[in-house]
Amino acid sequence: MTMYYLLKTEPEVYSFEDLKRDRETTWDGVTNAQAVKNLREMHKGDKLVIYHTGEERRAVGAARVVSVDATDPKVPLVRIAAGKAISNPAALADIKQSALFSDSPLLRQGRLSVVPLTEPQYEALVSGEL
Repeated sequence: MTMYYLLKTEPEVYSFEDLKRDRETTWDGVTNAQAVKNLREMHKGDKLVIYHTGEERRAVGAARVVSVDATDPKVPLVRIAAGKAISNPAALADIKQSALFSDSPLLRQGRLSVVPLTEPQYEALVSGEL
């Protein structure tokens, strides 16, 4: 069963454009226990939204999980591949106004860097129709 997640990144550190250039990367630097738990739950083929933090605060692109190596008990090595840029990126202000996200950890746990999404939340973000 496909799962959906939002991955937050600081665009000046590693942006969606960087991911597109690299095509694939290992998603690392996650230290929060809840975010690491969410990484551990990922499987090959899961769908992702890349979200820029900082000044942008918006969902900017899609990606997918290529592989998960969970041999490290502290943090799994999750490889992701770039998908398409979101044509109409959803700003945090728009996400906050959407009833779809009323109970989302994205809004309840604002500092969480790996956030589970529902399929409707994922579809709303990547379609650019939020």
